Amino acid sequence: MNPQDRIIFPLDLPTEKEALDYAALLSGNVGLFKIGLELFLECGPSIVEKVRRAGAADIFLDLKLHDIPVTVERAVSRVADLGVRFLTVHCGESEAMLKAAVAGSEGKVGILGVTVLTSVGGDDIRKAGFLPQYAEDLKQLVIKRAVMANTCGCAGVVCSGHEASVIREAAGEGFFTVTPGIRPAWDGMKCDDQKRVMTPAEAIAGGSDYLVIGRPIRDAKDPVAAAAQVAEEIREGLAARA
Repeated sequence: MNPQDRIIFPLDLPTEKEALDYAALLSGNVGLFKIGLELFLECGPSIVEKVRRAGAADIFLDLKLHDIPVTVERAVSRVADLGVRFLTVHCGESEAMLKAAVAGSEGKVGILGVTVLTSVGGDDIRKAGFLPQYAEDLKQLVIKRAVMANTCGCAGVVCSGHEASVIREAAGEGFFTVTPGIRPAWDGMKCDDQKRVMTPAEAIAGGSDYLVIGRPIRDAKDPVAAAAQVAEEIREGLAARA
């Protein structure tokens, strides 16, 4: 992959027009456009084809499904016919749910297990009632869920850059790690609602395959130039990883 192919740009925008405008603007400068729950509910499944026509990039449908296995399998089977590259499903508590998601995909869409949201920290895990060992070392929970996702046949997981290298060691090559919570060095590492952040170079050097980068590109005076800067940081990370 070229460095820009590793960039996932989230179309987290309130209207279809704004989303399509950004898709057209960034076409060829990012690898995937992420369609999240807000836009999907606002526009319906037709937004997938509209984004595909607006910009030259694959589609990452970020719905974070989490339900009983049969419901997840049926939902994924509907998504499989939309022609998207990736779909997210929460790892949650059940191997059966992940296996059902993979079965429903019929090999047409890669299932990504969401391990622990990057907005979640150790205190959140403790308050949620998890064992103290997971609150004290969140990486243990992420790795445990990533291994489960790999065993169930998922294409990869969504995780922070802090866990990507360990997941790569545990799951091997070909199991994708998709990392949100990315803030370029030139962006000042503003944390907003993300608690476990990294620069693009750090995340790629650490083993992440794809980076979800929204606000630093979207809010830049020149989004295309910002995407190019991110691609350069990714190139540095790839060189360090080699």
